[in-house]
Amino acid sequence: MDRNDYYGAESASLNLTQFYSKFRPGESVPDHLGRDRDWNIDLIPKFMMANGEIVRFLTHTDVTRYLEFKQIAGSYVYSGKKVSKVPANASEALSSPLMGILEKRRMRSFMLWVEAYKDEDPKTHQNIDINTMTMTDVYNKFGLAKGTQEFIGHAMALHLDDTYLTNPARDTVERVRLYAASVLRYGKSPYIYPLYGLGDLPQAFARLSAVYGGTYMLDKDVKELVYNENGQVVGVKAGDEVVHAKMVICDPSYAPSKVRKVGSVVRAICLLTHPIPNTNDSDSCQIVIPQNQIGRKHDIYVACVSDAHMVCPKGYYLAIVSTIVETNNPAEEINEGLKLLGPIQDKFVHVSPLEEPIEDGTKDNVYISRSYDATSHFETVCDDVHDIWRRITGGPLVLKKREADDVNAA
Repeated sequence: MDRNDYYGAESASLNLTQFYSKFRPGESVPDHLGRDRDWNIDLIPKFMMANGEIVRFLTHTDVTRYLEFKQIAGSYVYSGKKVSKVPANASEALSSPLMGILEKRRMRSFMLWVEAYKDEDPKTHQNIDINTMTMTDVYNKFGLAKGTQEFIGHAMALHLDDTYLTNPARDTVERVRLYAASVLRYGKSPYIYPLYGLGDLPQAFARLSAVYGGTYMLDKDVKELVYNENGQVVGVKAGDEVVHAKMVICDPSYAPSKVRKVGSVVRAICLLTHPIPNTNDSDSCQIVIPQNQIGRKHDIYVACVSDAHMVCPKGYYLAIVSTIVETNNPAEEINEGLKLLGPIQDKFVHVSPLEEPIEDGTKDNVYISRSYDATSHFETVCDDVHDIWRRITGGPLVLKKREADDVNAA
């Protein structure tokens, strides 16, 4: 059930008419932007790690039968006031402009160790216990400089802040291995993206749901959740109707009294007529700007897609810059990301609240997700899915291996 007349709610892909209606109500769509149907603009673009959890979700449910994917052309990091490709393996480390000659060798040694590490083979450990040693200890073991640590932690392991440095190294090592394995799966970058935008994901699940007797209801005027005398949810009131249910799973906007605000995200959706500079003329890319590079507490994320992904007409590019709000002037906080884009034809800036459930939902059977964060990948969303499953069932979500556990990405 969705109060919108399109699939996906906050993670929808909108055509031009829907997009302008949302961000510039009453304003006509400029004629030069072309046909309405040629645009599928993501409100919250996120890329998928090719070997990541989101791909496992999609293949396990077999929803990939309704989807097509294309690889994201490049993964980059902003370091030393310039944009550089993130090295994904030992050989790329040797040619990376991010490091000097000696640092390249140290980075290569680190990547070879990560790639070779096996729990059951102590010879591959090099006297490093990733369960007890912190990531700082591991970095120091290989003599890696602060700048190298930064792009490993934020652009490869995709940590949101630097607290990981004092935690056991296992999590970061596994994240770096995932990044490298995802690059190897299709080459170029670790990320893939559905053709026609992320809005195709909820549409695909709606089709799959229909196969099993489910019903997807769009454009429903959801007014409130309905509870019994014991405070447990029994349904959802939409207009004059009540849809009865034993439990409700929803985003924070449907249960505002049961969530708390923990921050805000600022996003700028930008229309370009050129690739992002310094990305090898890529038709798509992700750029991570680590917090310490620009004196912030949170990273800035840049995601770019184009007509190659069926989201805009030929000659156009869609770039989205996002970060966690830290000041009273959110629009200014993404300037460092906007500067990387080159000339911007048009820009749409909006700020969204970051909300999380106050309770776990076991008392009233209302299970609420967290708001989408500023990251341009799905890893944190998958963590939320696992959390909701655990709250509902009391146990972990375990996906069994399927015979055809793969997706095709051009």
